[in-house]
Amino acid sequence: MARKFVQLIIDKQVAQVILNRPEKYNALNFEMFRELDEVIGELKRDRKVHVVILSGSQGNFSSGLDVKSVSKSPIQAVKLLFKWLPGNANLAQRVSIGWRRLPMPVIAVLEGVCFGGGMQIALGADFRISAGDAKLSIMEAKWGLVPDMAGLVSLREVVSKDQALLLTMTAGVLSAQDALSKGLVTEVVDEPMVRALELAAILAKTSPDANAAIKMSINHSWNSSIRSLLSRESFSQIRLLLGKNRLIAAKRQTSEPDKVYKDRQARW
Repeated sequence: MARKFVQLIIDKQVAQVILNRPEKYNALNFEMFRELDEVIGELKRDRKVHVVILSGSQGNFSSGLDVKSVSKSPIQAVKLLFKWLPGNANLAQRVSIGWRRLPMPVIAVLEGVCFGGGMQIALGADFRISAGDAKLSIMEAKWGLVPDMAGLVSLREVVSKDQALLLTMTAGVLSAQDALSKGLVTEVVDEPMVRALELAAILAKTSPDANAAIKMSINHSWNSSIRSLLSRESFSQIRLLLGKNRLIAAKRQTSEPDKVYKDRQARW
């Protein structure tokens, strides 16, 4: 499917998703929101993809919402924010929380600027690999707004409550090292895309079903009761024990290190 603002490149088991509006520092217009949502849906259905790498084109992740573009059309603003029920995710929220809902690891490569809506999208990833000169900010308060793209789902898991308040209320711009010290990013390296590809290769050596089960279990159990956690672990383990990839994983550790995994189970 041809897309204008989001590129999807799948090479064997690794999918690369690239925000592609470089003349605007990959700012988010309505079409990019829609295309990101489509790509997330496509990846969720693709059982051959084991790892996703999310990045921005030409040295920037994203400067955030293109307010001027979206405000030109009230209909587009309504489509971004509309939801049937308050607890559902609207289009603006799905492009962040959607990465958490994918049954495979998602690695965000952060270069240049990662502001506002861009930071909300990055927070949806499982790992954030940042360049040393990247700048990051949860910037919505600067415009008199609350962060409303579901990034707070992840933010509450990676920073303390007072730091979350400080970051969101001040809309301060952080260096990569400051972001690392607060837990907003996973690693700071000289070549984040090289590191992301290395990490993707490592993750692809694990059973795709095991990765899916681990991600689902951790995300759903992080703040749930111990009883829910124990139940989810048992359910996942039974599914893994009955699956073909568990046997392949065992063979890869012993007699057949290059044996290829089967496609991921249909639902996780």
